[in-house]
Amino acid sequence: MKTTETPHVAVVGAGPVGCVAAATLADRGVRVTLFEAQQELPRELRASTFHPATLELLERFGVVDELVGRGLVAPRFAYRHRRHGQVASFNLDAVADVTRYPFRLQCEQYKLCEILFDRFVDNDLVEIRFGTPIAGAADHGDRATVQIPDGSELEFDAVFGADGAASNVRKSLGLSFEGMTYADRYVIVSTPFELADHLDDLAYVNYISDPDEWLVLLRTIDLWRAMFPVGPDESDAEALSDEACERRLQAVVARPEPYEIAHRTIYNVHQRVTNTFRVGRVVLAGDAAHINNPLGGMGMNGGVHDAILLGSGLAAVLSGDLADERLDHYADMRRRLAIEFVKRHTHQNAVSLSAPDPVARQQALDGLADRAADPKETRAFVLQASMLTALAAMEEELTEVGCWPGITMPTDATGPTDTTGPTNSTDEKR
Repeated sequence: MKTTETPHVAVVGAGPVGCVAAATLADRGVRVTLFEAQQELPRELRASTFHPATLELLERFGVVDELVGRGLVAPRFAYRHRRHGQVASFNLDAVADVTRYPFRLQCEQYKLCEILFDRFVDNDLVEIRFGTPIAGAADHGDRATVQIPDGSELEFDAVFGADGAASNVRKSLGLSFEGMTYADRYVIVSTPFELADHLDDLAYVNYISDPDEWLVLLRTIDLWRAMFPVGPDESDAEALSDEACERRLQAVVARPEPYEIAHRTIYNVHQRVTNTFRVGRVVLAGDAAHINNPLGGMGMNGGVHDAILLGSGLAAVLSGDLADERLDHYADMRRRLAIEFVKRHTHQNAVSLSAPDPVARQQALDGLADRAADPKETRAFVLQASMLTALAAMEEELTEVGCWPGITMPTDATGPTDTTGPTNSTDEKR
């Protein structure tokens, strides 16, 4: 698979996964053409949490200090009962001996892309093509091609698909995207109103249980983002209306004035994983390969982990420094971690917050309170929730391609743990 000239890879999608993949490949001396369907850098208010493990991996690009400067450091996250307040609080100081970043960074994902784009401008190895949607990709054994909408093909040494959940790259390869769709959609409403002035001991990241309407409250540097479930009896238009957004926010903190709403969006929620992350010279990562419930903030983070391991592995294979079958191993590992860590954790979060059975819901909250009260259990929980456990699972592979961040992982960060206490963690559609 080794190329005789400088390898040239097409990266499809200029979101955080595609941008990190481009940075990873260019860092290895690979030429990159980064294709983005939109006319400019996407700036949707989507993922806004960077976990410690992700910051460790991003450190190699020299972007973390600037990213931290543009975000909000969240040293703890909490589980609350909507009517009774905080139930359990987990401080990331519990893993301060493991990571240089014992906090969650609340920072919109597009800011990482902006920081990386600033570096791409001065990098001769990176070409960016905006307004160029990719209709599909194909593996040809010793090369790969992408198809643009006019029907023509462009040839590369490999293709890195990071074009989102509706990925044309994945679809063109004929791959499955099996899993489940939740009955509820999620609506996110953002406001600059300072909720922490009115709710006792509010953390910057809060998972709030309730039998009627659970929610999540996340703080970014200038907004509170509130996420609520939307049932099948409410249309998208109704859920996004001023009246519905106001009603939901007033139920969080009642105030005489109407809320200022800075942003609102609604989306369907899935847990899906494709059957393989690699077809020859075409590699898939991020939402193109796996999508999950956002509770826990692991989707974008997992995609960044994909980009660094698979991008480094692809570059090493193209240069002849790594055997081809090792990239297969990397792809299989990232798929397994998407299922065993990300999917499991995020689904259990959803079940514990929304359980209609008051006994099951209370059991989940009691389990969290017990863990928060036990330093050993707290540490195990935080290692998992911060994705350091998932990072530890890749130590051998990241070391092999020179991407291990140089931290020392303890023996208690070696495998998946139950992250929410007693719950029904079935993956059936509900």
